[in-house]
Parts: sequence; C-alpha cells; structure tokens
Amino acid sequence: MIWSGSVTAAGPDPDLLRAIEQVESGGDPSAIGDEGKAVGILQIHKVMVDDVNRIVGRKAYTYGDRFDADKSREMFWIYSKHYTPSLDREQVSRRWNGGPRGAEKSATVIYWLRVKSQIGARPRNVSAHPVS
Repeated sequence: MIWSGSVTAAGPDPDLLRAIEQVESGGDPSAIGDEGKAVGILQIHKVMVDDVNRIVGRKAYTYGDRFDADKSREMFWIYSKHYTPSLDREQVSRRWNGGPRGAEKSATVIYWLRVKSQIGARPRNVSAHPVS
C-alpha cells in the first residue's frame, strides 16, 4: 500500500470520499462512464493513474486498479493530498472534477455543490461501501 492513511476507513475524510463516490458512480466499483474513459467507484481516467504514479515516483498502480475500490481510494487520497495539502473539502472536490487547477474553474462549482449535498447522506449503494 502506498497511501499511509486508513484506506479501509476511507482515508482522513470518509464523509467526503463517500460523497464523491456517490456523485461519481452511485457507489458502484464497476461503473463505466465518459464513453468508457472513466471507470470504477471514483470514475478514474487513465491520465489520473499516470499522474498518481508520477507523484509516488514509480509505477505503483495500473489502469486495472481503477476497478478496485480500495486502490481507487488510495489513488484519490494521494492525488488529493498532493494537490490540496490542506484537504479542504471544496478544493479537493473541485480538483477531483477539474484536474489540478479545477479549484480555479467556475465549471467545477456545480460539482462541488453536488458533492456537498451528499456529505452525510446515506449511500445509495450500501453494499459497495463497507465500513471498517
């Protein structure tokens, strides 16, 4: 494991992560979107895997790992901590949606509002969100 946080407990902010999972895939680790380019519980694109591998300094993740909920969560936290060290919920959400400069893009405000509305809400796909 590359991420030193608690992945099974959804990292340092489980409510934020679960909200983003709900917005991205409805909590479905096998979800496929964006014409097949974004996959998994967090709808990760290949470029995101490449960026995370660059951040950690080695090829730690494969494109297939996007379908693994725990590895997707690891990638999410590595990416988020790298680009938003404070882990501010709005900044993390907007960068997840719009890339490293996503927090500066007005187009990501709507995404943040969707995530914000899911924080603390009961997951739609409870079986995809084991709590440990």
